[in-house]
Amino acid sequence: MVILDYGSGNLRSAERAVARAGAEVEVTADPQAALEADGLVVPGVGAFSACMSGLLSVHGQRIIGKRLAGGRPVLGICVGMQILFSRGVEHGEETEGTGEWPGTVERLHADVLPHMGWNTVRPPADSRLFAGIDSEERFYFVHSYAARTWELDSGLAGQQPKVTWSNHGEDFVAAVENGPLWATQFHPEKSGDAGAQLLRNWLGTLG
Repeated sequence: MVILDYGSGNLRSAERAVARAGAEVEVTADPQAALEADGLVVPGVGAFSACMSGLLSVHGQRIIGKRLAGGRPVLGICVGMQILFSRGVEHGEETEGTGEWPGTVERLHADVLPHMGWNTVRPPADSRLFAGIDSEERFYFVHSYAARTWELDSGLAGQQPKVTWSNHGEDFVAAVENGPLWATQFHPEKSGDAGAQLLRNWLGTLG
């Protein structure tokens, strides 16, 4: 299992959490290793534009695209989820994302930003990502921007996307399961037992 190193930070906490969940983990920017791994984690912290710049520098968008074309699992975390959308808008600056999903990541309409701390989420009943996790469990968020709408009707591998929502000032997309492409806006690696169970659920889907 590979965690993609594209200069986004937050790599070691993700590495430790995935290893604790039972996987052998390598942190690398090597394209071949990233393409061949059973699973690929794309973490991300900070600004959308900076993460996209780093991703492009290691051809990460091609790696993600090639993996998905072959039905090989990818998990995006925080800004690693945001860059999967068509574009991000921060401080009036528009940045093109990878375009795996249509839609825009933009500033939340909330009285207090960033949205920092623990919050509940609302997964669909048939979610595999949240299987075995109590509906009252809370996950750790740190962000001011999010996808405030979901625009994709039909998903990858012919499967209907499963979208999980949360609320801070307004509803926003908290997680997505879309064929081999899964992602969370929150940080499972910082979300205690619930986050650990979520990572085990994802690892359990890997071939």
